[in-house]
Amino acid sequence: MAEGPLNRKKQSSYLVSYRYGIASLAATGTSAIPYYQDLSFKLNFGETKLGRFELFGMGGLSSIDFIGDEIDENDLFADPTQDAFVSNALGLIGLNHFLRLDKTSYLKTTIGTTIMSSNFDQDNFIYNEGDQVIGKYRATEAEDIENRYTLSSQYNKKFNARFNLRAGVLAQVYNLQSTVNDRDMRPDIPDNDDDGIPDFFIPIRDVNETTPLIETYAQGEYKFSDDLSWNLGLHNQYLDYNQSNSLEPRTGLSWQFTDKESVSFAYGLHSQLVPLPVLVYEEEVSEGVFERTNDQLDFMKSHHMVIAYDYKFANNWRLKAEAYYQRLFDIPIERNSSSYSVVNEGADFIFNERGSLVNNGNGDNYGLELTLEKFFSQGYYMLATASIYESTYSGSDGVERNTAFNNNYVFNGLFGKEWAVGKSKRNAITFDTKLTTTGGTPYTPIDLEATRANDGREVYQEDRAFSERYDAYFRWDVKFGFRLNSKKGKVSHQFFVDLQNVTNRENVFVERYNPVTDEINTVTQTGFFPDFMYRIQF
Repeated sequence: MAEGPLNRKKQSSYLVSYRYGIASLAATGTSAIPYYQDLSFKLNFGETKLGRFELFGMGGLSSIDFIGDEIDENDLFADPTQDAFVSNALGLIGLNHFLRLDKTSYLKTTIGTTIMSSNFDQDNFIYNEGDQVIGKYRATEAEDIENRYTLSSQYNKKFNARFNLRAGVLAQVYNLQSTVNDRDMRPDIPDNDDDGIPDFFIPIRDVNETTPLIETYAQGEYKFSDDLSWNLGLHNQYLDYNQSNSLEPRTGLSWQFTDKESVSFAYGLHSQLVPLPVLVYEEEVSEGVFERTNDQLDFMKSHHMVIAYDYKFANNWRLKAEAYYQRLFDIPIERNSSSYSVVNEGADFIFNERGSLVNNGNGDNYGLELTLEKFFSQGYYMLATASIYESTYSGSDGVERNTAFNNNYVFNGLFGKEWAVGKSKRNAITFDTKLTTTGGTPYTPIDLEATRANDGREVYQEDRAFSERYDAYFRWDVKFGFRLNSKKGKVSHQFFVDLQNVTNRENVFVERYNPVTDEINTVTQTGFFPDFMYRIQF
């Protein structure tokens, strides 16, 4: 990583960072080794007659190959009867522009584009009568590319000491290209070559869709006094793909009733676009006939209500409590009675492919969050956060269940201390520690017999959706370090020993069907892992 000035008079600067990694020791649940690299940069061109410009960007590549003959019974992300190749790419670039219109107003604009792609290829092995591998063939080809083009502009105006206004627009154009061609588990046609290899790829998915999403908003803040202020806003979303529209009012009130204490209340109606792979999913309505049966789904919506209390009870100390309730509605679910809901999408690696969905689902999230913070002073800092919550939903079967994210509680604790050493006290010994624990993640149990009958493709007991829980998560990290600063302060050497997961707890990651053992096995995360690092800054 490097950063520095481009032109000191114009206060322009640059920042660039590149990483290349091989995560061999830290891989979870597999012997395959992931490779990754990324580059990010930001160029600030300083003040000009046309305003201030910033150019930023980021790009990343990653890949992992699962080679069948290298798989053992502990590898739960691969199949010993096939080779699988996974690669991903991400790229974005954008330009920020800040223009001061006068002493009381300014305009901030951003334009940019993002591309995300993922590829999956699978080769199946060919066996002879003695179960020896004599060849292989390409069984599955899948590619997903999502392009996003963005333009946002925000106008800010301070009319007087009591009233200011913010208004803007965010326009995003989504382009989704998704193809899946498959002949895995398909029969060979004897009348052709009778070589044991399926003769034709079957197109499972072929999507190329472009649609804009337009968001407009306006928000005003009025200060009745230095201690009491009121926010009122209106937000609107419009999806051109199916002409869905959502008008969302929002408001908030904040009262600083003592020098150290404040309380606030907020309400808002919020909407979220249905994930594009769900919205454009093509369902096979009859043999060989595919239709987009989800294309009329409306936005998912929720009422958000929050009340918060903030107390600065001592110098550099703060206590914050926040209670919230969210009522989710218009969540896509199946027409027929089932436990499925889009609210759980994102908990797994892939989207569940379901068609003929309707916006009839609902859910509830509510909880209490507490934060105790000691800002860095007197050589140490501290932060403790606790969240107690409930997250439930109902599918078309009308049964209230845990969502995939209902861990019930989360606690994080951080503490850090520095001791200045040396004659001039410019060097330091550092100590940092972090403790995290959460409740067990809900999951849907696998039907082992049905999975075996389905050629090893997992079948879940959906009538028992998210009825089981993994064990609670616990992790404690400890880091020791030494920082050596040069006399002129131009060079800093830092040495760290980072002891991750010092209790060697192997937290549960997921339960998967294992084709090697023909059983349901548990994938655990990495236990104790020491990390050693040297960093030089100049």
